[in-house]
Amino acid sequence: MPVTAWSYLLLLLPGLATSAPTYPSVNPRTWRPRQASNTQGSQSCAAPGAQAIDAPYTNVWSGLTGEETASIAAWLFSQPQFNLTITSEAGDWDNSLLMIELMEPNKTDVLNYLENSGPVPSRYAHVIINHRASEEPVYQDLLVGPLPLQNDTITSQPLTYPYTRKTEGKVRNLDADDETWQAWKANVSSTILDITLDLWNGSFLGLENDTLVVFGIDPLWQDDGITRWDQFWNSQESVQESLTLLPLGLYFTTNATGRDASKWTLDGWLYNGIFYETTEAFRAAYYSPGFVKYGANVDGSWAYSDQEGEIPALDTNFPPVSIAPSGSRYFVDPDQQYVKWMDFEFYTSFSRDTGLSLHDIKYKGDRIIYELSLQEALAHYAGNDPVQSGTAYLDTYYGFGPFAFELIKGYDCPAYATYMNSSFYNGETTRTHIDSICLFETEADYPIQRHSTSEYASATKNIYFTIRTVATVGNYDYMFSYEFFMDGSINIVVRASGYIQSAFFAKNEDYGYKIHDFLSGSMHDHVLNFKIDFDILGTSNTMTTAATVAATEVYPWSKGKARNTMKIQRGAIENEDQAKINWAANGATAFSVVNTDAKNIYGESRGYRIHPSSPTIHLTVENSSNLEKAANWAKNDLYVTRQKDTEPRSSHPYQSQDSLVQEDIVVWANVGMHHVPHTGDLPNTVFTTAHSSLVLSPLNYLLGSPTREIVNMVKILYGGDGGTTVETFGQGTAECAVPSVQNLMPDLSEYVGDEVIRKFPYDPNHPYFETESI
Repeated sequence: MPVTAWSYLLLLLPGLATSAPTYPSVNPRTWRPRQASNTQGSQSCAAPGAQAIDAPYTNVWSGLTGEETASIAAWLFSQPQFNLTITSEAGDWDNSLLMIELMEPNKTDVLNYLENSGPVPSRYAHVIINHRASEEPVYQDLLVGPLPLQNDTITSQPLTYPYTRKTEGKVRNLDADDETWQAWKANVSSTILDITLDLWNGSFLGLENDTLVVFGIDPLWQDDGITRWDQFWNSQESVQESLTLLPLGLYFTTNATGRDASKWTLDGWLYNGIFYETTEAFRAAYYSPGFVKYGANVDGSWAYSDQEGEIPALDTNFPPVSIAPSGSRYFVDPDQQYVKWMDFEFYTSFSRDTGLSLHDIKYKGDRIIYELSLQEALAHYAGNDPVQSGTAYLDTYYGFGPFAFELIKGYDCPAYATYMNSSFYNGETTRTHIDSICLFETEADYPIQRHSTSEYASATKNIYFTIRTVATVGNYDYMFSYEFFMDGSINIVVRASGYIQSAFFAKNEDYGYKIHDFLSGSMHDHVLNFKIDFDILGTSNTMTTAATVAATEVYPWSKGKARNTMKIQRGAIENEDQAKINWAANGATAFSVVNTDAKNIYGESRGYRIHPSSPTIHLTVENSSNLEKAANWAKNDLYVTRQKDTEPRSSHPYQSQDSLVQEDIVVWANVGMHHVPHTGDLPNTVFTTAHSSLVLSPLNYLLGSPTREIVNMVKILYGGDGGTTVETFGQGTAECAVPSVQNLMPDLSEYVGDEVIRKFPYDPNHPYFETESI
């Protein structure tokens, strides 16, 4: 019998679902499978669509509506003290409106609403103004509200309480003069046009036909004024963003202190590890005998992700696919962004800085986590040259929300998944990422439990639920997945793909492998921080430890002889001074958040463990010259603090001696990876190796494994006189007909990118499609 796609078809039981609008102002395109007739006369498989449900309460974390955003923008533009200019018309010396989004309500107010029948928390907007009409440009954070806006109650005040530095909500804008800076770089490059033409037959003059690109360090150095280092890169020659694979190895440094470009100075050039203090010195060396010239990294198919090379045997045969024959087995309230699957339920929100967050996660009716959210993502580089050495990206500066693009159905997530939208404010518009969040149920490739003997064999299917989003922040694609399992555990998974930021190969042996003609992989650490605000059976929780330690013991039965063994050493993290935690060597210490006032019938405290489910890291660099104090959260694997409304993000001092015994505590946990790119990272890093994850799992929380409640298990009795009998415990059967696998595949020609609606002036009736990336 020939091998066909049908012989690979996996009939799973996860939910079939389709797009649902995340925000009332959005009308997403919804994917439906192609229609096909049932020629066999059997019952057709269930149509896509999450099961309907009404959320138990209003989502207090839900983003601003289109009308709310438009009213705030209109009010801000009407206030002369802000002196705002439309973003598309703003220059380096104009003020513009950078962001409008919901200011997340304080936990104190939310719990009063949820548990004490208190009022719904007031809604306020978090606004950021890019204030550049000044010799000292700043980003100004404001709190505007309450909503809906009414003339007699509108207030606008500096947003100060979430921040560590008391600067009236102001942060210096070190990159306010972008237009002037672009012109400066072009002028510097023009002074060595003869050299760039000789080396690479290329130029960077600020013209449309430039064949070179110049960019450099992030963040800027502030030791002696504002110092920039920039590098020449070859231009990419296709839509594939291979630019970061094309460094050319020539660098220059600028003192760009102040806003008067006439006072900026070019402070030197670097090539092949030799520093030249002036352009004249560089030119003299360049044209002297014996000057070493290197070739260029040139764009080409080696840098493209399109299929290339000999196709593996049978790879053109259609691969295995998953379907949901019984329809979805989960519920979604799209208006309230509320999700329920089996014994789990939660709300979602979406922000410009951190993208997708989960709130009020309940298991079997009780809250276990108040908030689960990304806080920051650090990519810290190192290298022999100043650009790689000087780069440490803090990606929330660019934002995960603006770059959480439409997912590719059937590739990023199963075709049958539910796809929801997300929105963010940008330049007097609201941009909606259509189908940028997916939710689906699927079957793992291993059972959740099994056992066999000489008389029977048993196994239980491992069906789990995932909510996922992908954000392409510059060259890297980050896939964030929150996975929920039948045993009550939650897996926090981050994967990274996309293009590496590479280095020029010369003298970079201590920092990377040579991976192409003149190319080195640039070593870097990825560290991503998550906030896990546990509420285990209430807000009074404690972090406990259980260390597996070597021991020598004499027992009553050992006849006086000492025995070398091991035992458990129990403890607790009692205050914040003890709460800088690294995973123990050999995985010897288990960390758990428990409620010591809520013990099970055996006297053990009920709680949840937290531990890596794949390798995690903290930052290798100590006292980073790039970051100063900007990422102290990356120094260790875990931190524990008391929950405070004034500390919503992981940018706060951790060690303030607060007690952590039976308090409302927050765990700040890092995942990440050490990445030393090799040839297998060309053209793109692969998800299979570039991933890191944490699992949160019940500890003495229930009186037994909840997997026994699952009906998707089997017990096979065999070998007896009665032959083999199979018990399936009442599980459903997949009896529907699938006339054509191709009909289950999405039509990817409908992929169109972001939908944009203008907010000032407000124009909800004329949306258009436009996608912006970095």
